[in-house]
Amino acid sequence: MADLSVKIKDLELKNPVMTASGTFGYGLEFADFVPLEEIGGIIVKGTTLEPREGNDYPRMAETPQGMLNCVGLQNKGVEYFCSHIYPQIKDIDTNMIVNVSGHSPESYAECAARINELDKIPAIELNISCPNVKDGGMAFGVTCEGAASVVKAVRKVYKKTLIVKLSPNVTSIADIARAVEAEGADSVSLINTLMGMAVDIEKRQPLLSIRTGGLSGPCVKPIALRMVWDVAHAVNIPVVGLGGISSAKDAIEFLMCGATAIEIGTANFIDPAVTKKVKDGINEWLDAHGCKSVTEIIGAIK
Repeated sequence: MADLSVKIKDLELKNPVMTASGTFGYGLEFADFVPLEEIGGIIVKGTTLEPREGNDYPRMAETPQGMLNCVGLQNKGVEYFCSHIYPQIKDIDTNMIVNVSGHSPESYAECAARINELDKIPAIELNISCPNVKDGGMAFGVTCEGAASVVKAVRKVYKKTLIVKLSPNVTSIADIARAVEAEGADSVSLINTLMGMAVDIEKRQPLLSIRTGGLSGPCVKPIALRMVWDVAHAVNIPVVGLGGISSAKDAIEFLMCGATAIEIGTANFIDPAVTKKVKDGINEWLDAHGCKSVTEIIGAIK
């Protein structure tokens, strides 16, 4: 059996397979389907400073080889997470990571500071694809300045491993990655969803309540692979790859393109045990190819 362990700064993962925020709940929902302790890390659903109701329904739609969603970060806020969710997940024997969102650098920082106090949460993932209410609704992650402003504010108050989730809806994702690295990000994860739209031709209206949503699933994988390769060659911090991963082969492609770890998202809706299958599949491939450690294939494509 190969050594599957990897490190993201101070974060030690048993294996490179993690779950993507918003697709795995708080982990507890999947406990009947997969041994949670066998997952390298579980990134729980997005958490904001204040409770959010999310967008109106319908907010999910199937597309060829993918899905659109505009859930809108529905959650009960960081205080509810700390008092009600954290006690239920803190003793799960894996890395429990909180995805943090906000509407201003200050709200991101305040939420992150609260999470920083939780001993059993070793890392956060910053979702910088949120709209900046001070800048007309433009997402923080689409400009170097916006992305850097959030990371700078959070880094001042958050002392553990800081992963920044990058938006693909940009001209140069490598430039954004360099900007957040300069402000203290320990790692970047990519890609977040691509903006898309679907139409009901009988009703002559969009399928989603707010017209557009985030596209995920197998259809985005080629774009995600290209962006992971670009970013891995642009920064000196670990890259976490995601976007359309549903098999060990998919995961290995991301690792070879430079990802230190990967996240599985939409595939969890199709097969709730996919994380374990991917982990086991990576191990089988490494054994079959005489690799003693998964690190031997990380960044194999130059």
